[in-house]
Order: sequence, then C-alpha cells, then structure tokens
Amino acid sequence: MPFNRFSFLLLLFCGTLCSAMIVPFMAFFLVEGLGYAPWIISVYSLLAVGLTLLVNRQFATRIDAGAVAFPLVGCAIVGFLCAVACLWLSPALWTALSVGVVGFGLGSSATSTMFSLGGILAERLDIARSRFNAHMRATTSTAWMVGPAVTFLIADQISLQAVFLVALLIATLWAALWWMTLPRDIAAVPKSTAPRDQGGAALNHDLWRAAAFVFCLSFAHSITFSALPLFYVQEVGLPGYAPGLAFSMKTFVEVIAIFSTPWIIARFGIRRALLATTLLAVITIQILAQVQNFPQMLFGAALEGLYYGFYASLGISYVQSFSEDRPARATALYWNAIMVSGVLAGPVVGSVAQAFDFQAVVRIASVAALVALAVLGVGRKPR
Repeated sequence: MPFNRFSFLLLLFCGTLCSAMIVPFMAFFLVEGLGYAPWIISVYSLLAVGLTLLVNRQFATRIDAGAVAFPLVGCAIVGFLCAVACLWLSPALWTALSVGVVGFGLGSSATSTMFSLGGILAERLDIARSRFNAHMRATTSTAWMVGPAVTFLIADQISLQAVFLVALLIATLWAALWWMTLPRDIAAVPKSTAPRDQGGAALNHDLWRAAAFVFCLSFAHSITFSALPLFYVQEVGLPGYAPGLAFSMKTFVEVIAIFSTPWIIARFGIRRALLATTLLAVITIQILAQVQNFPQMLFGAALEGLYYGFYASLGISYVQSFSEDRPARATALYWNAIMVSGVLAGPVVGSVAQAFDFQAVVRIASVAALVALAVLGVGRKPR
C-alpha cells in the first residue's frame, strides 16, 4: 500500500482504536472484573500514564533531533501486542501491573508520535498543517467513538477476557499496516535553536499560564473519563454496555464540534470561545453527576462531546499562539500538560471513590473545570 494521506490516517485510526478499547476499560476491568477496591485504579494509572509520559518525552526528543520514526511506532505496537496477549492468556492483577503497565505505557505513545509525524506528512503533501491537524483529530475522535462501545459490548455480552482477544486481533492489523505503509526513512528536519528575544520572560509567563489552563480542564476531563463508566454501572445501575454507548455519543458530537471550530474562531476569537467552552464544561460535569437513567446519560454525553470537541481544537491553538516562533515547544508543553493531568487524575479517582463514591469523584471534576475558567479569565489575549 503506498504511503499517502489515507494510509497514514488509517494507521492512526487503528492505533487509536487499540488505545480506545483498552484505556477506558482497564479501570472497569480491575474493579468490576477482578474485584479489587477502587484504589487499585490509582496504582495502575500512576504506573501506566507515568511511563507513557516518559516515553513520549524521549520519543519527541528523538524525533525533533531528526531520528527515524519507523522503529518508534513499531516499539509502541510491539508493547501493546505483548500486553493484550498476556492479559488474554492470564487476566490477573499481577499481569496488569507488570506487562500491562509496560506494554500499554509504550503503546499509548503511538498517538503522540503519529501527531508529530503529521506535520512532516502535511509538508510532503503540501497540505496546510491546521487542516491536516483537523483530519487527524477527527480520525482519533472517530476511533474513540467506536472503541469503547465495542469494548463494553463485548465485555457485557461475551466476557472481559474476550476484550483482550479482540484488541489483540486489531493490534495485529495495526502492526501489518505499520509494516506495509509507514516509510522506513520518515523523519523530521532537526530544528535550529532560536535565540531568546527581549520579551521572552513575559511570553513564557503567558505560555505557562495557557498550559496551566490546559492542565486544569484536561484534569477535569480525565477524572470524569475514569469515573463515569463505574458510576453508570455500579451506582446508577445501568447495563454494562451503557458506558460504551455514552463514549460513542460523546465522540460523535465531538467530531462535529472539531470541524466547526474554524468558524467559531473566525466569529468569536480563540479566548472568548474557550471561556464559553470552559463554562459549558462546568455545567456539563454537574449534569453528568446527576444522571439517573439512560436518556439522561446520552444527553450528558452529548454535552460532554460538545465542550470537549471545542476544547480539543481550540486548546492547542491557544497555547501555540503564545509561542508562534517556536510552535514545537508549545505543542510539547500542551501534550505534557494533558499527560500530567492524566497521571494525577488516577489517584484522585481511586482515593475519592474509596472514601466516598464515584458520584463524588465526578463532582470534584467540576471544581477542576471551575479553576480552569478562573485561570483562563486572568490570562492575556493571544497575540
């Protein structure tokens, strides 16, 4: 298969689909499947996301230095294959905390690496990078629309162990696409080091304040992302496939919101649009905490997809606007803020659920979104 935009997006879709099947499922698997207390989610999340954060940093450094990206994507695929194979054969806690942590930690790095390669491909194909970013975001959102729904349907109708088998089969397809489509020599041109200008200190403050906003709103989303499946099943009493349908509704609306953001930016500007989006996030999370039945769950999921779709497209542009001469640094800071929020969300979900319940976890997420609104309110307008 020749390397082109379609093959690249298909490779990205398969990789994201693998992550979308496993990431929201692991908390459910550890608590509902293996019967452990919710605090075990904290342990797993700290180990897995912490490893992904380190791998992303190392891989990004290598890519910026001009290293060939083909083996980096392959390393992520091999890690994921090993993890799902071992959990299929031995679905136990020790497997999840050893091979699962290492394998899924490596596997989750693939999306970040592919987004880094997206800029290289956009230049090769003479496509505007902002336009290609929208294509990649829509691709990943579509994968997230499909993955969790398939996962929880399989878990509910067949077995928890069958989820890992299906993920193994899809990961095998992912590996085949990687081997057949991704060029062995694809690499970025090493970036030169730009001198710091006189306004660098003020610019850094604005950049870090923007990153703090991204961290707070991503922290709120990470908390609800982990807590809602267990809240719906254990406390609301919805069927096992309900979380998957909620994820599908969320990502369906999210894709629509992503494609509408260019018009939103042109009409209202990035900062004003983000203020409205963050306020919507605060209200939406409170609505999610009040869900009592299936229709309410779907309505809340649609609102969640609306705010997160706007945020996903607006957030990275907002951060990059404070470092237009060095967009790679701003982009790295954006992804690191998201990853750190994921690391810290795990212990919060586990400890609060252990002390209270998952509804309390969701309510705490709205507080984090409110803090994000305050941080954005005191920030300066993009240049």
